Amino acid sequence: MIPSPFLLYLGRSADALGIKTSRGLAEFRREDCLGEFRHDDCPQTLGLPRLTMEEAAAKGARTLVLGIAGAGGRLPDELIADAALALEAGMNVAAGLHERLRDQPKLASLAAERGLELFDVRDPPPNLNVGKGIPRAGHRLLTVGTDCSVGKMYATLALTWALRERGVTADFRATGQTGILIAGGGVPVDAVIADFISGAIEQLAPARPDEGWDLIEGQGSLFHPSFAGVSLGLLHGAQPEALVLCHEPGRAHMRGIAGRSLPGLAECLERNLEAARLTSPEVRAVGICLNTSAMDREAALRLCARTEDHLNLPCTDPIAFGVEAIIDRTLCPAPSAFSTTASN
Repeated sequence: MIPSPFLLYLGRSADALGIKTSRGLAEFRREDCLGEFRHDDCPQTLGLPRLTMEEAAAKGARTLVLGIAGAGGRLPDELIADAALALEAGMNVAAGLHERLRDQPKLASLAAERGLELFDVRDPPPNLNVGKGIPRAGHRLLTVGTDCSVGKMYATLALTWALRERGVTADFRATGQTGILIAGGGVPVDAVIADFISGAIEQLAPARPDEGWDLIEGQGSLFHPSFAGVSLGLLHGAQPEALVLCHEPGRAHMRGIAGRSLPGLAECLERNLEAARLTSPEVRAVGICLNTSAMDREAALRLCARTEDHLNLPCTDPIAFGVEAIIDRTLCPAPSAFSTTASN
């Protein structure tokens, strides 16, 4: 386990989506977050005390979490320099980027000298097997999306908690850096060699003999040219009984690809169901989760109602309005009434 309390890193990030790992920890493990580190020109904040490395260490912070994510998961020079300051102040450093902390000579040397740890969260487990797609026991739900960073992790966590409140055994299965830091374990699926993606998810959510549910965090989108391969392998490995589609209304284009529009909800859901049927022929859609954080409450409620009417599926913002209707549909054995001819 990564030692807490944490100092959350924002650096100079001007992108609200780019600090999603730090934001996720601030929202779901706030009791473990002592403060935030940001440079003077950073417009972002998590509402935590702003601390220097030395101030954070003096207050008891044990680990600096580099909770930002840019394209390609690289460690730029400034991050390396700031991580070095944290080590010099006496803190461990954790990151979920594709470039590893341990591969940076300066950081590795400082950590060794001071008896501190470098935690590379995006390390896949060893000895993974290729997926087989053999039917396995258990109930599994997977969140899928129209794009990256539309709320799949938030929805999956909300669904997990709601099932537990109903007295149903439910386990959140993390597949990305933020989810892994929140849950304390999981598989960073986008760091797994392509041949082993589906097998990694089969191992993350193996057959279970009870009536409990595995809630598997989705990644990327089948419609995103950069990440669709990961999304497809996750669909096949999850062998889901149920799918929940996640979307952020008003997004102008695919994240990182200006000019490429997002798919319609009905089209996206049907393509995901079609792909999932390779390993789960009876898969069904059970709901839509919208990230309406940029909308006022009444407009968000109206949009959820319209979407529900169009697709004949429960639709909600899982954080603002809860997920009870989706849980009802999930636990109901009747087939989904989703129609591929529904309006987008």
